Amino acid sequence: MKTDIEIARSAHPMPISEIAAKLGIEDTGLEPYGRTTAKLSADFVASLSDRPDGKLILVTAISPTPAGEGKTTTSVGLGDALSSLGKKAAICLREPSLGPCFGMKGGAAGGGFAQVIPMEEINLHFTGDFHAISAAHNLLSAMIDNHIYWGNALDIDTRRVSWKRVVDMNDRALRDIVTSLGGVANGFLRQTGFDITVASEIMAILCLSSDLSDLERRIQNIVIGQNRDRQNVTAKQIGAAGAMSVLLRDAIKPNLVQTLEHTPAFIHGGPFANIAHGCNSLIATKSALKLADYVVTEAGFGADLGAEKFLDIKCRIGKLDPSVVVIVATIKALKFQGGADKNSLGDTNMQALSDGMKNLGRHIANMKKFGLPVTIAINRYSSDTDMEIQAVIEYCKTLKSVAHICTHWENGGAGAVSLAKHVLELADSGQAKFTPLYQDDWGIWEKARHVARTMYGAKDLSGDKKVLAQIQTLQEQGFGHLPVCMAKTPYSFSTDPDVKGAPTRHIVPVREVHLAAGAGFIVLVCGDIMTMPGLPRHPAAEKIGIGEDGETVGLF
Repeated sequence: MKTDIEIARSAHPMPISEIAAKLGIEDTGLEPYGRTTAKLSADFVASLSDRPDGKLILVTAISPTPAGEGKTTTSVGLGDALSSLGKKAAICLREPSLGPCFGMKGGAAGGGFAQVIPMEEINLHFTGDFHAISAAHNLLSAMIDNHIYWGNALDIDTRRVSWKRVVDMNDRALRDIVTSLGGVANGFLRQTGFDITVASEIMAILCLSSDLSDLERRIQNIVIGQNRDRQNVTAKQIGAAGAMSVLLRDAIKPNLVQTLEHTPAFIHGGPFANIAHGCNSLIATKSALKLADYVVTEAGFGADLGAEKFLDIKCRIGKLDPSVVVIVATIKALKFQGGADKNSLGDTNMQALSDGMKNLGRHIANMKKFGLPVTIAINRYSSDTDMEIQAVIEYCKTLKSVAHICTHWENGGAGAVSLAKHVLELADSGQAKFTPLYQDDWGIWEKARHVARTMYGAKDLSGDKKVLAQIQTLQEQGFGHLPVCMAKTPYSFSTDPDVKGAPTRHIVPVREVHLAAGAGFIVLVCGDIMTMPGLPRHPAAEKIGIGEDGETVGLF
C-alpha cells in the first residue's frame, strides 16, 4: 500500500486556472503561487458580495483518540463525492501547523485517495501565511518592549503585559521565560512566554475578518496589557496596527488548491480548536459559498470544541447559516472511547464498542441542539467487521440518525457517495433551523456555564476569586456581549484527557480568562490545557528528511 506522500506524488494535478474555472473564477481573479496554487485577489473577493450563498456543510467528529477519526479525509472525500454527482462543490479546510507536522499528529491535507495537493507544500510553508502571522504578532511584541524602553509614555505596567510572543513549533521550553537579560541596553527585565502561532490572536483575527480594513480595525482593538491605573492598553495606542496589517496584506487572501480528483479546495487559516476557535477563515468560507452550490468545511477536534465554536463564534460573527452536520467516527476510536487498549483496537470487542458509542451519541445530541440535521460517516478501516459496523448503524437509528459506511481513504470520492447523497437530501430539505447555543446579552459566566452543561454534560464551572474578578471586570468594561471560547483538552468531555465516553456531573475548572478584543471573544482556559504544546518523546521530525533523490521523506 502506498503512503500518503507517495499517492500525492503520483497525482496529475490540473493547472490552478482550470480548477478556478470550475467555480467561474477568471485568471484576473487569481494571484498564482506556482502552477497548482493561487490566492484570490482582494478585488475579486469584494466583487462576490451580491451573489447568493450555497449550502454550508459542517464536518466534525467524536472526541479524538490515538486511533484517529479522519475529519479532513472525510471532508475531502465528501467534496469529491459531491463533485462526482455533478454538483458544483468546494471544500474549505485549515492550513496545517508546523508544530504537529514535526510533532505527533502529522499534517492536515487528508490521506490516502482523499487528499488535497500539493501535499508537501501545504503541510510545510505553503504560501507563507503562518510566517506572516508570526511576524505580525511578534512585531507588536517588539514594539511593546520598545515603547517601554523609550520612556513608557503609556505608563504600561510591565507586570501586566499579557501579549506574549509566538512561534509555529511545539517548544515547551518557551512557555515561561524571562526577557531582557544582559543589562540596561537590552530593556527592562520581565517575565513572559511564547504561544504556538495557531493560538495567536492574530490568527483568530485573520480568520474572523471580513476584509483588510476589518482586519486592521480588529488589530487596533487588541488589548496588550494594562497601565498602572489598571486601564487597558491597545495595539492602536502602541502604534503597531498599520505595520501589522501590511505584513498580513497577502496572508488574508484565501488560498485555492485542488483535491486528487480536482475538486476546488480553499485552505486558509489554522487556529486549533482546543485553544482557539478551530475553523477555516471566514473570508475563505464566505467566498466559497458565493462560488459553489455546496461547500464542505471542517471544524477542529471533536464536536464539543470545534463544532461548538464554529457554530457559536464563526457563524455568529459571519452570519453563516449551516445546513447539515456530518459527524465522523471510526470503529477503532469508538472502542477506545469504550475502554479498549490502544494496542488492541483492531480486535473485535463488542462491549467496548457499545460503551464507546455513548460518546458518539452525546455528539449527535449536541449538534441537534443547534437545530441542525445530523448524519454520521463511519470512516471504515480494513480491520472493521460487518458486525461492528452494523452495531453502529443500528445504534444511530435509535437516535433517529443515519450512519454511512465510507471508504474514501481507499476509494476517493466513490467511497463517500452514499454519504454525499444523504447530505444533499438533508441540505435541500429545509430542515435546518440554526440557532446558536446562547444569546449575546447573556453574561460571560452564564454563557460558559451553559456550554459546559449543554455540550460537556458538566454539573457546573468553578473558578477562584481571581477568575471571577476578571469576569466581573470584563463585564463592567463592556465586553460581556462577546461569545466565549472554551480552551480545554479535546480528548474528553471533561477536563481530564483520560476520562473517556460521555461523563456527566463533572466540574469544569476555569484556570484563566483572556480577553481577545480584536478577535471578538473571551477565552476561558479550563483544566491543564497549554497554549504552547510540547514534542513527544519521539517526534515525527526524527523521521523526516531529504532522500537520495532530493525529495522529502517521512512527511505524513
